[in-house]
Amino acid sequence: MQYILAIDQGTTSSRAIVFDAALKVRATARQEFAQHFPAPGQVEHDPADLWASVAAVARAAVERAELTPGDIAAIGITNQRETALLWDRTTGEPLARAIVWQDRRTAPICEALREAGHGPLIAARTGLLIDPYFSGTKLKWLLDSIPGARARAARGELAFGTVDTWLIWKLTGGRVHATDATNAARTMLFDIRTNRWDAGICGLLDIPMTLLPEVKDCADDFGVTRADLFGREIPILGVAGDQQAAAMGQACFTPGMMKSTYGTGCFALLNTGTQMVASRNRLLTTIAYRLDGKTSYALEGSIFIAGAVVQWLRDGLGLIRAAGETQALAEAADPAQEVVMVPAFTGLGAPWWRPDCRGAVFGLTRNTGPAEMARAALESVGFQTRDLLEAMRADQAAAGAAVLRVDGGMATSDWTMQFLADILGAPVDRPVVTETTALGAAWLAGHRAGISPGPEEFAARWSLDRRFTPAMDPGLREARYARWQRAVAATIAAAG
Repeated sequence: MQYILAIDQGTTSSRAIVFDAALKVRATARQEFAQHFPAPGQVEHDPADLWASVAAVARAAVERAELTPGDIAAIGITNQRETALLWDRTTGEPLARAIVWQDRRTAPICEALREAGHGPLIAARTGLLIDPYFSGTKLKWLLDSIPGARARAARGELAFGTVDTWLIWKLTGGRVHATDATNAARTMLFDIRTNRWDAGICGLLDIPMTLLPEVKDCADDFGVTRADLFGREIPILGVAGDQQAAAMGQACFTPGMMKSTYGTGCFALLNTGTQMVASRNRLLTTIAYRLDGKTSYALEGSIFIAGAVVQWLRDGLGLIRAAGETQALAEAADPAQEVVMVPAFTGLGAPWWRPDCRGAVFGLTRNTGPAEMARAALESVGFQTRDLLEAMRADQAAAGAAVLRVDGGMATSDWTMQFLADILGAPVDRPVVTETTALGAAWLAGHRAGISPGPEEFAARWSLDRRFTPAMDPGLREARYARWQRAVAATIAAAG
């Protein structure tokens, strides 16, 4: 048994990748699933779709690898974070659709918490700002909105979880209700100083603590799968939220190392080691990983829309047929047109935290076409990343000289990564393996199973595909970034 099955459950698709003991990819399977938008600012997933797509790709990946279930030593899980689910402990049936991390419906609950003065306490204990992004207010909304849910929760009949917990529950046939420290840290209910669920915050939100899963290390025993799923029981030995899994997949184990993942959103993490750095610039303090009971922390900046802006060009505007067309369009764009796109479709994330903002485009002319729109969309990712790194530099000077390691779907675009290096004025390193989220989950499971190396040896194997170095004139860089800042300010002003 020298193979690891990594399950990567994302916002728009589920993937499964089989890795060998050297953490080389043997086979991959991927399946998209439906997105539901019941009202402006609301985003939902059907829990049945999450599970069905994961089960399908997991089996398909093993088959494509030409392996038997007996060849799989362990399963690692990584997942979209903050998405909230509530289900019946007896039947396993969800009470409602999952509320996705992008969803903004709990903005009034968050505003009430802020107005009541609870922001400093929540920040001190959880490292998070009060925002609809996090799971806690989503759970409160579900309990408040579903008839009878509160009474059933009080009787211990219901279970809450983020996507990892839901998948563990389904994989183990309801025998295990657990999460890992990185996912727990994103709920706004978990004290990251003590590594415990916080009774005080749960009380503020009127959340019975019996709903909450057991919190484990990232590399730990999460039970075994039902025998009928794969033909034999397979242990689940690694779990981490997608951004923390990517940081581990990028071997960011040393304080001061940074990574940025470009998927549906963009998430930059700066490893701060055993030190919890309280941000003065509206970044998040979070758990990077917990291994062998030892917690390492990170500063994180979250951008809600990155790759999703390309999906919008394709599905919303019909300007492209496939995401790969954006690079050629950006290269063909008229350089004289200074179109700026602020893709605040579901609000602005860090460092602004304005859930009320919506997207805007500035600088349109009669000659603006698909090429200019594509360029502005790709550039928005670079501009937003600079916003995050400027905040990190202000919080911790060590971040100023660091190289940024990148991964995720958009990292494969040379044009986008070159613009990123240009607008940051810093080197950008793309690894050979850009699917670092799944790689991190595989490493956790393999390390726990005893077939993958420890952190130091794993870090030594990290391999560079290409380094992008800044080539933009410094004066132009600052002028373009200043134009972006004015566009963001105008977008915020328009929200009132």
